[in-house]
Amino acid sequence: MHSFDVSTGVDGPGTRFVAFLAGCPLRCQYCHSPDTWFRRSGQIMDADELMTEIQRYERFIKVAHGGVTLSGGEALQQPDFVREIFTRCRERGLHTALDTSGYLGAKAPDELLDVTDLVLLDIKAGDEETYHRVTRTGSLEPTVSFAHRLADRGIPIWVRFVLVPGLTDTVENVDAVAAIAASISTVERVEVLPFHRLGAAKYAALNQPFPLAGTEAPTPALLDRVRAQFRAHGLEVY
Repeated sequence: MHSFDVSTGVDGPGTRFVAFLAGCPLRCQYCHSPDTWFRRSGQIMDADELMTEIQRYERFIKVAHGGVTLSGGEALQQPDFVREIFTRCRERGLHTALDTSGYLGAKAPDELLDVTDLVLLDIKAGDEETYHRVTRTGSLEPTVSFAHRLADRGIPIWVRFVLVPGLTDTVENVDAVAAIAASISTVERVEVLPFHRLGAAKYAALNQPFPLAGTEAPTPALLDRVRAQFRAHGLEVY
Protein backbone atom coordinates (compact mmCIF):
# COMPACT_ATOMS: atom_id res chain seq x y z
CA MET A 1 0.00 0.00 0.00
CA HIS A 2 1.49 3.33 -1.02
CA SER A 3 -0.94 5.74 0.66
CA PHE A 4 -4.58 6.66 1.12
CA ASP A 5 -6.60 9.85 1.05
CA VAL A 6 -10.12 11.26 1.04
CA SER A 7 -11.21 13.11 -2.08
CA THR A 8 -14.34 14.64 -3.57
CA GLY A 9 -15.35 14.58 -7.21
CA VAL A 10 -12.18 13.18 -8.81
CA ASP A 11 -12.07 9.47 -8.00
CA GLY A 12 -15.69 8.47 -8.55
CA PRO A 13 -19.03 9.78 -7.30
CA GLY A 14 -19.31 11.61 -4.01
CA THR A 15 -16.67 11.84 -1.30
CA ARG A 16 -14.42 8.80 -1.39
CA PHE A 17 -11.78 6.96 0.55
CA VAL A 18 -9.03 6.36 -2.03
CA ALA A 19 -6.27 3.82 -1.46
CA PHE A 20 -3.23 3.88 -3.73
CA LEU A 21 -1.58 0.51 -4.18
CA ALA A 22 2.14 0.39 -4.96
CA GLY A 23 3.42 -1.08 -8.22
CA CYS A 24 2.68 -0.41 -11.89
CA PRO A 25 3.82 -2.11 -15.13
CA LEU A 26 3.52 1.10 -17.18
CA ARG A 27 5.87 4.09 -17.29
CA CYS A 28 3.64 6.81 -18.70
CA GLN A 29 5.51 9.92 -19.74
CA TYR A 30 2.96 12.13 -17.99
CA CYS A 31 2.72 10.08 -14.78
CA HIS A 32 2.49 12.41 -11.78
CA SER A 33 3.15 9.61 -9.25
CA PRO A 34 6.45 7.90 -10.14
CA ASP A 35 6.74 7.11 -6.43
CA THR A 36 4.05 4.43 -6.94
CA TRP A 37 5.86 2.52 -9.72
CA PHE A 38 7.51 -0.08 -7.49
CA ARG A 39 5.97 -2.25 -4.80
CA ARG A 40 8.98 -1.60 -2.60
CA SER A 41 7.82 2.01 -2.33
CA GLY A 42 4.78 0.88 -0.34
CA GLN A 43 4.20 -0.77 3.01
CA ILE A 44 2.75 -4.18 3.76
CA MET A 45 -0.89 -3.85 4.79
CA ASP A 46 -3.45 -6.62 5.02
CA ALA A 47 -7.17 -6.37 4.35
CA ASP A 48 -8.06 -6.06 8.05
CA GLU A 49 -5.75 -3.07 8.44
CA LEU A 50 -7.09 -1.26 5.39
CA MET A 51 -10.70 -1.92 6.38
CA THR A 52 -9.94 -0.42 9.81
CA GLU A 53 -8.84 2.77 8.04
CA ILE A 54 -11.89 2.75 5.75
CA GLN A 55 -14.25 2.31 8.67
CA ARG A 56 -12.88 5.47 10.30
CA TYR A 57 -14.46 7.40 7.40
CA GLU A 58 -17.43 5.12 6.74
CA ARG A 59 -20.19 7.30 8.17
CA PHE A 60 -18.82 10.40 6.45
CA ILE A 61 -18.52 8.84 2.99
CA LYS A 62 -21.97 7.27 3.23
CA VAL A 63 -23.57 10.61 4.11
CA ALA A 64 -21.63 12.20 1.22
CA HIS A 65 -22.92 9.53 -1.21
CA GLY A 66 -19.39 8.33 -1.84
CA GLY A 67 -17.56 5.08 -1.45
CA VAL A 68 -14.16 3.42 -1.75
CA THR A 69 -11.81 3.65 -4.72
CA LEU A 70 -8.74 1.46 -5.18
CA SER A 71 -6.12 3.07 -7.39
CA GLY A 72 -2.38 2.97 -7.89
CA GLY A 73 0.11 2.53 -9.26
CA GLU A 74 -1.98 -0.20 -10.80
CA ALA A 75 -4.46 -1.85 -8.46
CA LEU A 76 -4.82 -4.91 -10.70
CA GLN A 77 -1.27 -5.96 -9.89
CA GLN A 78 -2.90 -7.14 -6.63
CA PRO A 79 -6.27 -8.50 -7.80
CA ASP A 80 -6.91 -10.80 -4.82
CA PHE A 81 -6.46 -7.91 -2.42
CA VAL A 82 -8.80 -5.71 -4.47
CA ARG A 83 -11.43 -8.46 -4.51
CA GLU A 84 -11.20 -8.92 -0.75
CA ILE A 85 -11.50 -5.20 0.01
CA PHE A 86 -14.38 -4.70 -2.42
CA THR A 87 -16.20 -7.73 -1.01
CA ARG A 88 -15.97 -6.33 2.50
CA CYS A 89 -17.00 -2.86 1.32
CA ARG A 90 -20.06 -4.27 -0.41
CA GLU A 91 -20.99 -6.09 2.81
CA ARG A 92 -20.93 -2.70 4.55
CA GLY A 93 -23.03 -1.02 1.85
CA LEU A 94 -20.13 0.99 0.42
CA HIS A 95 -19.91 1.81 -3.30
CA THR A 96 -16.74 0.40 -4.92
CA ALA A 97 -14.69 1.86 -7.77
CA LEU A 98 -11.60 0.51 -9.50
CA ASP A 99 -9.19 3.03 -11.04
CA THR A 100 -7.11 1.21 -13.64
CA SER A 101 -5.37 1.45 -16.99
CA GLY A 102 -6.99 -1.85 -17.93
CA TYR A 103 -3.60 -3.13 -19.10
CA LEU A 104 -3.80 -5.96 -16.55
CA GLY A 105 -7.53 -6.50 -17.01
CA ALA A 106 -7.03 -10.17 -17.80
CA LYS A 107 -5.80 -10.60 -14.22
CA ALA A 108 -9.14 -9.43 -12.80
CA PRO A 109 -11.18 -12.55 -11.95
CA ASP A 110 -14.95 -12.56 -12.36
CA GLU A 111 -15.24 -12.62 -8.56
CA LEU A 112 -13.53 -9.22 -8.41
CA LEU A 113 -15.80 -7.76 -11.08
CA ASP A 114 -18.83 -9.13 -9.23
CA VAL A 115 -18.10 -6.69 -6.39
CA THR A 116 -17.05 -3.71 -8.54
CA ASP A 117 -19.67 -0.98 -8.95
CA LEU A 118 -17.69 1.34 -11.26
CA VAL A 119 -14.47 1.29 -13.26
CA LEU A 120 -12.46 4.46 -13.91
CA LEU A 121 -10.69 3.39 -17.08
CA ASP A 122 -7.65 5.25 -18.39
CA ILE A 123 -7.54 5.01 -22.18
CA LYS A 124 -4.15 6.49 -22.79
CA ALA A 125 -4.17 6.54 -26.60
CA GLY A 126 -6.21 5.37 -29.57
CA ASP A 127 -3.64 3.36 -31.52
CA GLU A 128 -0.85 0.96 -30.62
CA GLU A 129 2.01 3.21 -31.70
CA THR A 130 0.86 6.20 -29.68
CA TYR A 131 -0.06 4.01 -26.71
CA HIS A 132 3.42 2.55 -26.58
CA ARG A 133 4.96 6.01 -26.93
CA VAL A 134 2.85 7.27 -24.02
CA THR A 135 3.36 4.31 -21.69
CA ARG A 136 6.84 3.24 -22.85
CA THR A 137 6.01 -0.38 -21.91
CA GLY A 138 2.40 -1.23 -22.72
CA SER A 139 -0.03 -1.93 -25.54
CA LEU A 140 -3.61 -0.82 -26.15
CA GLU A 141 -5.36 -4.12 -26.89
CA PRO A 142 -5.61 -5.39 -23.27
CA THR A 143 -7.41 -2.19 -22.24
CA VAL A 144 -9.92 -2.44 -25.08
CA SER A 145 -10.58 -6.12 -24.36
CA PHE A 146 -11.08 -5.37 -20.68
CA ALA A 147 -13.49 -2.54 -21.48
CA HIS A 148 -15.68 -4.81 -23.59
CA ARG A 149 -15.58 -7.48 -20.88
CA LEU A 150 -16.84 -4.89 -18.40
CA ALA A 151 -19.58 -3.85 -20.80
CA ASP A 152 -20.65 -7.47 -21.27
CA ARG A 153 -21.09 -7.65 -17.49
CA GLY A 154 -23.02 -4.36 -17.36
CA ILE A 155 -20.41 -2.55 -15.25
CA PRO A 156 -20.48 1.25 -15.62
CA ILE A 157 -17.30 2.88 -16.93
CA TRP A 158 -15.96 6.40 -16.68
CA VAL A 159 -13.27 6.85 -19.32
CA ARG A 160 -10.32 9.06 -18.50
CA PHE A 161 -8.08 10.59 -21.14
CA VAL A 162 -5.04 12.70 -20.33
CA LEU A 163 -4.53 15.47 -22.87
CA VAL A 164 -0.83 16.19 -23.42
CA PRO A 165 0.21 18.72 -26.06
CA GLY A 166 2.55 17.11 -28.55
CA LEU A 167 1.85 13.58 -27.28
CA THR A 168 -1.86 12.70 -27.17
CA ASP A 169 -3.46 15.76 -28.75
CA THR A 170 -3.57 14.95 -32.47
CA VAL A 171 -7.00 14.97 -34.08
CA GLU A 172 -6.48 11.38 -35.23
CA ASN A 173 -5.52 10.06 -31.80
CA VAL A 174 -8.39 11.81 -30.01
CA ASP A 175 -10.87 10.54 -32.60
CA ALA A 176 -9.53 7.01 -32.17
CA VAL A 177 -9.92 7.16 -28.38
CA ALA A 178 -13.43 8.59 -28.80
CA ALA A 179 -14.36 5.79 -31.22
CA ILE A 180 -13.19 3.19 -28.71
CA ALA A 181 -15.16 4.81 -25.90
CA ALA A 182 -18.28 5.12 -28.06
CA SER A 183 -18.11 1.41 -28.92
CA ILE A 184 -18.38 0.41 -25.24
CA SER A 185 -22.00 0.27 -24.22
CA THR A 186 -21.57 1.01 -20.50
CA VAL A 187 -19.42 4.14 -20.81
CA GLU A 188 -21.30 6.81 -18.87
CA ARG A 189 -18.89 9.71 -19.29
CA VAL A 190 -15.48 10.79 -20.53
CA GLU A 191 -13.20 12.91 -18.38
CA VAL A 192 -10.64 14.90 -20.38
CA LEU A 193 -7.82 15.56 -17.94
CA PRO A 194 -5.39 18.36 -18.84
CA PHE A 195 -1.71 17.51 -18.42
CA HIS A 196 0.11 19.24 -15.57
CA ARG A 197 3.63 19.24 -14.16
CA LEU A 198 2.70 18.96 -10.48
CA GLY A 199 4.62 15.69 -10.16
CA ALA A 200 7.93 17.16 -11.32
CA ALA A 201 9.27 17.42 -7.78
CA LYS A 202 8.70 13.70 -7.24
CA TYR A 203 10.94 12.89 -10.21
CA ALA A 204 13.63 15.16 -8.80
CA ALA A 205 13.36 13.48 -5.39
CA LEU A 206 13.75 10.08 -7.05
CA ASN A 207 16.70 11.26 -9.16
CA GLN A 208 14.67 10.52 -12.28
CA PRO A 209 14.32 12.75 -15.34
CA PHE A 210 10.79 14.03 -15.96
CA PRO A 211 10.14 13.24 -19.65
CA LEU A 212 7.72 16.14 -20.15
CA ALA A 213 9.55 18.81 -18.19
CA GLY A 214 9.31 21.22 -21.12
CA THR A 215 5.68 20.53 -21.99
CA GLU A 216 3.08 23.16 -21.21
CA ALA A 217 -0.47 22.50 -20.05
CA PRO A 218 -3.05 22.41 -22.86
CA THR A 219 -4.63 25.72 -23.79
CA PRO A 220 -8.36 26.31 -23.26
CA ALA A 221 -8.80 26.23 -27.05
CA LEU A 222 -7.18 22.79 -27.28
CA LEU A 223 -9.30 21.48 -24.42
CA ASP A 224 -12.46 22.76 -26.13
CA ARG A 225 -11.48 21.11 -29.41
CA VAL A 226 -10.78 17.75 -27.78
CA ARG A 227 -13.95 17.76 -25.70
CA ALA A 228 -15.92 18.62 -28.84
CA GLN A 229 -14.38 15.61 -30.61
CA PHE A 230 -15.62 13.30 -27.86
CA ARG A 231 -19.06 14.91 -27.90
CA ALA A 232 -19.22 14.40 -31.66
CA HIS A 233 -19.16 10.67 -30.95
CA GLY A 234 -22.22 11.02 -28.71
CA LEU A 235 -20.28 10.88 -25.46
CA GLU A 236 -20.99 12.80 -22.24
CA VAL A 237 -17.86 14.82 -21.49
CA TYR A 238 -16.54 16.30 -18.24
